[in-house]
Amino acid sequence: MTMRILVADDHEVVRHGVRALLEARPGWQVVAEAVDGREAVEKSKRLQPDVIILDIGMPGLNGLDAARQILKAAPKSGILILTMHESEQVVREVLAAGARGYVLKSDAGRDLVNAVEAVGRQRIFFTSSVAQVVLKRSLGRNNETTPLPAEPVSLTHREREVVQLLGEGKSNKEVADILGISVRTAETHRSNIMHKLECGSLSDLVRYAIRNHIITV
Repeated sequence: MTMRILVADDHEVVRHGVRALLEARPGWQVVAEAVDGREAVEKSKRLQPDVIILDIGMPGLNGLDAARQILKAAPKSGILILTMHESEQVVREVLAAGARGYVLKSDAGRDLVNAVEAVGRQRIFFTSSVAQVVLKRSLGRNNETTPLPAEPVSLTHREREVVQLLGEGKSNKEVADILGISVRTAETHRSNIMHKLECGSLSDLVRYAIRNHIITV
């Protein structure tokens, strides 16, 4: 089976390790690497790979928001999340983003090849511990008397991009330059976001971004 793969992770050692593991398979080729979500979106749109492997905690544009953009730019590509995070909230967000696979970095040596093959065949693959989380949710094991966690405030894709950049310490001008918008528009986005999230300060915004896995520390 031939497979064209893109690997996006901001750690060079991880990218090279994943590449070596995958290209040991006959017919499999890593056609590109990306160091952040924005580069992953651009290369996915241009190269249309069969499978795109994304880390969640990337600078500039995180893996979840990159996945949403990639599905519009390269709808035939299958997205596989490779991450160290396995909380129920992250699993929920990964599914909502449209990814077909979810592998923990600690399980990559055992599961990654099988996951890529499954996603490349339009199938679903979850690392075993993540699969248990999904199963518990599908079986409704949460006691009905136990309140479910509140859904995060709904932000647009552009607002999430602005939150990540502000959370990473970018100024309004830097946000504007990166997103190709005016400084005034960036300021308007910032004001609207602060109001929507009821954030009284930038530190409140950073805490929101960390809590909702828009940025990682």
